[in-house]
Amino acid sequence: MLLVLGRRLANVIPTLLAVVALVFLLFSVLPGSFISGMNEDGRSTIDPAVMERMRKEMGLDDPLVERFAKYVAATATGDLGTSFRTREPVTKMLAVRIWPSLKLVLAAMTFAILVGVTLGFLAALKPGSLIDTAAMVGAISGLSLSQFWFGLMLMYLFALKLQWLPSFGYGDGGLRNLILPAIALGVGPMALLARTTRAAVLDVLNADFVRTARSKGMSERRVVEWHVLRNALVLVITIVGLQFGSLMGQAVVVEKLFAWPGVGSLMVDSVFQRDMPTVQGCILMIVLFFLVINTLVDIAYVVIDPRIRYR
Repeated sequence: MLLVLGRRLANVIPTLLAVVALVFLLFSVLPGSFISGMNEDGRSTIDPAVMERMRKEMGLDDPLVERFAKYVAATATGDLGTSFRTREPVTKMLAVRIWPSLKLVLAAMTFAILVGVTLGFLAALKPGSLIDTAAMVGAISGLSLSQFWFGLMLMYLFALKLQWLPSFGYGDGGLRNLILPAIALGVGPMALLARTTRAAVLDVLNADFVRTARSKGMSERRVVEWHVLRNALVLVITIVGLQFGSLMGQAVVVEKLFAWPGVGSLMVDSVFQRDMPTVQGCILMIVLFFLVINTLVDIAYVVIDPRIRYR
């Protein structure tokens, strides 16, 4: 397990370096800047000398290579720069926003796993039945839904019509404010997990070792618990890890729709205001979250499947 962890950590560092370089260079070559955006409406009275001084203070006039070297050195120490808009450290802004995002992602993934894996498992145990048909129709529908449209429908039904839940906002961070955005964010992974679980369980049920276990007189419950569930989990965990890691990025739409104060909504606001240090910090946070989740998934492989441990 330590060998697997060491290999994964060795891959994380060059990946982060590549992301840092790509994000920095991408935003460096884009037209416009935070300062030029202040004069975009044509009604600004900012003196050109003041704007020039601001450019120097923000380091926007430095050569690209020098700015990149400073950015990499600062990022290596955990300093993601200072926001152009608020003049606060980006790390401080992310520290405030990361917990609401994590709460939303965890709630969405919990919903996806509980509903999706359960439906897929039941559908595989009774192929061709009503529950199998209903689960797969629901899975295809869930994969086809737009998060934005589905979120609006949830707000219309449960907030406007039934008035059971608040339509948007973080509130006190309680469960009532979390339910709608979590469902809107988790419906896609839920549908994918349902289809993946069904396929994985059906594949294991038709394996030779399962038929051998049945021929030895083992009860169906024991076969499912000891052989089917554990072997099917390897593929399911792969999808869980990929979806869990990508949910932080997918949450951008849901956070803006439900006015959720997370990293995604901070990134969108910063993009519109051309606050590049904050945008870069948000992207790095999302990528780091994805890498950490995938490292944990690799460790879970070793725990679940002993064959991986000996390779």
